[in-house]
Amino acid sequence: MTITKTAGGLALALSLVIAFGAGAQTVGTAKKSPDSAATSTAAKPTIVLVHGAFADGSSWQYVIPLLQDDGYNVIAVQNPLSSLADDIATTKRVIDAQKGPVVVVGHSYGGLVITGAASGNPNVKALVYIAAFAPEANEPVGPLTEKYPTSLGKALRPDAAGFLYIDCAQVHDVFAADVPARAANVVCAAQKPVSSSVFGATVDSPAWKTIPSWYLVSRNDHALNPDLERFYAKRMKATTSEIDASHVAFISHPKVVARLIEQAATATAK
Repeated sequence: MTITKTAGGLALALSLVIAFGAGAQTVGTAKKSPDSAATSTAAKPTIVLVHGAFADGSSWQYVIPLLQDDGYNVIAVQNPLSSLADDIATTKRVIDAQKGPVVVVGHSYGGLVITGAASGNPNVKALVYIAAFAPEANEPVGPLTEKYPTSLGKALRPDAAGFLYIDCAQVHDVFAADVPARAANVVCAAQKPVSSSVFGATVDSPAWKTIPSWYLVSRNDHALNPDLERFYAKRMKATTSEIDASHVAFISHPKVVARLIEQAATATAK
């Protein structure tokens, strides 16, 4: 896996962090009922969840218990957001450490990460993209986000080191309109900045070319254009669903997201 940096690229991504979960390490194991045999979850894949920019693994806190209750082992990656190379390496390390089949899920910028990190791993049986980037080989996200614009670009604020933050006044409307405004205020307070370099970087071997993929389009997304999401899904021939949700459907509609992940897991089980 090589990663090539190209000039430009808009930063378009968000994974929502709710107050009580912000910053927590989110690694789970499957819950078992008292009469469950140890082998009852053995055939089920491990679910690896990859967050987007401005957030961490705790943003999956509403999806994780639903998957665990259905017998899945779950790991939420904690990416540094310091570069695409660092995030791919971190995610790949988690994926490679799993024994048996794996389903890898990415939200927003996390889709770019899993496209690189899952490539070439025969244990990865399915990819699930939640309102996420799904680039081609050597394709930066900038040109397509310019072709399919949203309000997000104007909401970003860089610091002196080139890391991007979200303007607090715009978090709710642009990213998370279907969650309470108070929760969106917490997002701004707890957000994890992302290096602006990640949106000009590319991967050379997209995992979706060889691994079956699922895609959830958020029809009311103002951070990643729904038409761009549809473009990505169609191009990689993903099994595609749509939902009336903001950019953070895994927060506002966790049952729908968990169900889609389980569909992917079931469809690719051997």
